[in-house]
Amino acid sequence: MLKHRNDNACPARGFYTYDAFISAAKSFPDLGTTGDTVTRKREIAAFFGQTSHQTTGGWGGAPDGAYAWGYCYLKEQIPGEYCSPSVEFPCAPGKQYYGRGPIQLAWNYNYGQCGRAIGVDLLNNPDMVITDPVISFKTAIWFWMTPQPPKPSCHDVITGRWTPSDRDRAAGRLPGYGVLTNIINGGLECGRVQDSRVQDRIGFYKRYCDLLGVGYGTNLDCASQRPFTS
Repeated sequence: MLKHRNDNACPARGFYTYDAFISAAKSFPDLGTTGDTVTRKREIAAFFGQTSHQTTGGWGGAPDGAYAWGYCYLKEQIPGEYCSPSVEFPCAPGKQYYGRGPIQLAWNYNYGQCGRAIGVDLLNNPDMVITDPVISFKTAIWFWMTPQPPKPSCHDVITGRWTPSDRDRAAGRLPGYGVLTNIINGGLECGRVQDSRVQDRIGFYKRYCDLLGVGYGTNLDCASQRPFTS
C-alpha cells in the first residue's frame, strides 16, 4: 500500500514499518475490527488515506502517481509553535508542538492528552513521536479513535456508529469520508469548492479502497460542510 515510503527521496524512509503499526494497533483493538468485512476494510483505507495525505511526498508526475507517496515525511516541513495557554497541559520550556507522525499531531493539548492515554510523557518529550515508530503510530491511532466534542471520532464516523445531530445536518456534516477531513483539518479545508488538499485526501482513500476491493461510500468531500469549530 505504502509503495514509496522507503524511497531515498523520503525523509521518513525506514521509520514507518508494518511491525510498528501492528504493535501500536494492539493497544486499540477496535481499529479495523468493527463491523462487517467491508466496513473494516474501508476503515483501514480511510485511516491510511488521511495519514498518507498528512505525510505525503507526492507530486504531479511522481512515479506510480502522487497517491503512491504517502508516509514520506515525519514532521511538518515548516514547523510552527502550536502552544496554546493551558493549565492542564502547559507547554514545556523549549518544546514545540508542531505536526509529527502519521496524523501530524499538533498543539500542546493534543500531545498532553495523547501522552496521558498511551502512557508516555509527550508534553515534555514531543520528539518521541518522530524517534519511536510504535509511539508514532499510537499517536495517530489515538487521534483516530478518540472523540473530541463537538467532534466525533474518525473511527465512529467511518464505521457508521456516529449519528449526526440536527446541528450537524444543518451544517452539511453527513456520514462519510468528508467528515473525517472535517475532524482533522476542517477549519482550513472544508467549506471550499475543489480544495486541492481535500482532493488529495480523497485520492489516497480511493487508491486504498481499490487495493482492498471495497467501495468508497458517499459524501467523500467536505466542500458543503461547515467546520465543527464554526
